[in-house]
Amino acid sequence: MNKAVFLDRDGVLNHEIYDYITRQEDFKILEYQIGPLKKLYDEGYLLIIITNQGGIAQQRYTEETLAEMHRSLSARFEEQGALITHAYYCPHHPTVSEECNCRKPKSGMLLEAIATYHIDPSLSVMIGDKPRDVEAANGAGVKGILIAPDEQIDYDLVKQVLAGEDFQVSSAGMQRL
Repeated sequence: MNKAVFLDRDGVLNHEIYDYITRQEDFKILEYQIGPLKKLYDEGYLLIIITNQGGIAQQRYTEETLAEMHRSLSARFEEQGALITHAYYCPHHPTVSEECNCRKPKSGMLLEAIATYHIDPSLSVMIGDKPRDVEAANGAGVKGILIAPDEQIDYDLVKQVLAGEDFQVSSAGMQRL
């Protein structure tokens, strides 16, 4: 069985603008996230993106534009010696789409990744900047970590969560209970 670090995208891997990122030139990668994630990658964790992209259903941007953003993100990680295994995205939005099983806080994307890549949820973690990310993780049996938008991922805290320690989040970010 594999282990994974599931990652929300906006606010975790790229700068949160509190609106849809509709153009490649507005997609600002948070370079400081690569280091701690590379350490986890080097320890055998798959890096998998789990992101809601409802702007596709709203026709604010296309799947091709999204793919371009994900290619640039993957390339930046590869330059540093880490690979993003897969970028799952939900293109649906409740204002224009039928209900789906993939849009977070539902766990469909995580469950698909777990099945596809033979991942042990108990050895995995999801890092997100919204409660729905943690809810989706927990629904798939994965530990969830909530960080503030654009907050740097703390490698040591991730390892402690993976080891079973509990944390809470305050306005200062992720903290130990």
